[in-house]
Amino acid sequence: MRVLVVGSGGREHAIIWKLAQSPKIKKIYCAPGNPGIADLAECVDIPAEDIEALCQFAKENHMDLTVVGPEVPLTEGIADIFEKEGLKVFGPNKKCAQLEGSKAFTKDFLVRHKIPTAKYKEFTDLLEIKKEVGLFGYPMVIKADGLAAGKGVVIAENKEMALKTCDEMMADKVFGHAGDKVVVEEFLTGIETSILCFVDGNTIVPMVPAQDYKKIFDNDEGPNTGGMGTYSPSFIYDQALDTKIRGQILDPIIDGFKKDGLDFKGILFIGLMIREGEPKVLEFNVRFGDPETQTILTRLETDLVDIIESVLEGRLSEKQIQWSQRKTVCVVMASGGYPGNYEKGKAISGLDDVEDGVVVFHAGTKKKDGKVVTNGGRVLGVTAWGDTTEEAQEKAYKNIKKITFEGAYYRKDIGRFMGDI
Repeated sequence: MRVLVVGSGGREHAIIWKLAQSPKIKKIYCAPGNPGIADLAECVDIPAEDIEALCQFAKENHMDLTVVGPEVPLTEGIADIFEKEGLKVFGPNKKCAQLEGSKAFTKDFLVRHKIPTAKYKEFTDLLEIKKEVGLFGYPMVIKADGLAAGKGVVIAENKEMALKTCDEMMADKVFGHAGDKVVVEEFLTGIETSILCFVDGNTIVPMVPAQDYKKIFDNDEGPNTGGMGTYSPSFIYDQALDTKIRGQILDPIIDGFKKDGLDFKGILFIGLMIREGEPKVLEFNVRFGDPETQTILTRLETDLVDIIESVLEGRLSEKQIQWSQRKTVCVVMASGGYPGNYEKGKAISGLDDVEDGVVVFHAGTKKKDGKVVTNGGRVLGVTAWGDTTEEAQEKAYKNIKKITFEGAYYRKDIGRFMGDI
């Protein structure tokens, strides 16, 4: 098979790392890719958002399959366009991608299908939201409705911060048109965990659970980021919780898809808040999560190509998916200043010094004058595995010290149980 992967981050690097292990794969291309991906695939200089150029490339180069990593091309309808041209593509269509592209769409779906989630209200008028500021008390969760690169969620601790956030989103347009509509939710407390699922329209199959760390600083403090690290399996995910999630969330989701005419085929990422053993849905994404993918796919034993084919052919229910018992930890190395302003172009050293049982997934890198340099806020995902989470954690941090670039920052507590923070 000739496969094209769309994207350039750590998620895409992990997807390609796994696809490359399949005996079915003859050649992998990645658009646009990064230096780490270039060790496994041929990188093509086409932006992930240039759907027309991607479609033309896939046709001219006879791609047997295209796997879409990021959310933007999915919400813009890449799956619909590829399918219209007779190209096989893994990722939900534009209608289904609204589950990530619009938080209001998702909240409406959850409430209508009686899936546990936070109370909410949506606003399109700045004066109206200011009149009702604090309607669910404080802290107050304020979300830009559209895509905002994982940064469109603000937890306002008080009225002053809430009003400032509303002004920034709706008047100043700090997230562009994503803030034309704003969703306000009650603040949920508990422990976050993530469930990624394969979905073929009729069947939903959860992958092994992972726990993400959104806050920039240790002890879960500071502003939200796209994710500073993750580990799998999640400590809190036991059989009792699994049963509740399947009965209260997964089954109603797939039933809701059918009732609403959502022919969802691809990956559904479900962000959950767990309090006293009860799960509530925080968010949906319609693609592999980043950095959850790095710890989940390093535990996958079944051929990823086989799973993708079973999804596209509507026979996921027949597929037995096997997972390794090993534990994995991914620590993100970020640029100094992230998630605020940061500099790019810092030379990275030590990438070849990591030991066996560790893989460094490139998230924001590029080649400059023959050297790998930083090219994003989240730069690398140092991922390690072991027989225990502690062993994987120790290995990740031991090897992260071998990699250096100016201003490098990473949390020191990835892999620590969030319940004791």
